[in-house]
Amino acid sequence: MAIRRIRFIGDDILKKKCKPVTKMTPATKELIEDLFDTMYEAKGVGLAAPQVGILRRICVVDVMDDDPIVLINPEVLETSGEQTDDEGCLSVPGKVAEVTRPNYVKVSSLDMDMNPVIYEGEGLRARAMLHEMDHLDGILYGERASEPYRDLEEEEEWEE
Repeated sequence: MAIRRIRFIGDDILKKKCKPVTKMTPATKELIEDLFDTMYEAKGVGLAAPQVGILRRICVVDVMDDDPIVLINPEVLETSGEQTDDEGCLSVPGKVAEVTRPNYVKVSSLDMDMNPVIYEGEGLRARAMLHEMDHLDGILYGERASEPYRDLEEEEEWEE
């Protein structure tokens, strides 16, 4: 287990489409553990493999609902509803932008044993799952935003 270096906006790897995972190896298990460690260290709710420089279709999500998940080769099966809120990203530090996403998502994935599994999410969990899955296709949240990135510090000043 290790903390990996998070890649930031402007790094070409963040714009690339990831390759599917075909088998679970010790290196893949280590990557998944490192994704969780790196995400928790950075105080995020999700992290995708390309954000640490690995072009594989793996991401992790933990919105602190006591159900952290690993998504391997995830595919959206169903969405419904709509939610609009500010999003941030560990690869775009200090910035936020308003993004509209489905309020509910159902995703097929593989688990750590490479068995099919279905995950569902609503609200923040749905937003985080879809945000991280976008990373696997080289999409940053700013491309889905209804506005340019704003400085997070300005937002915090307005709340005081």
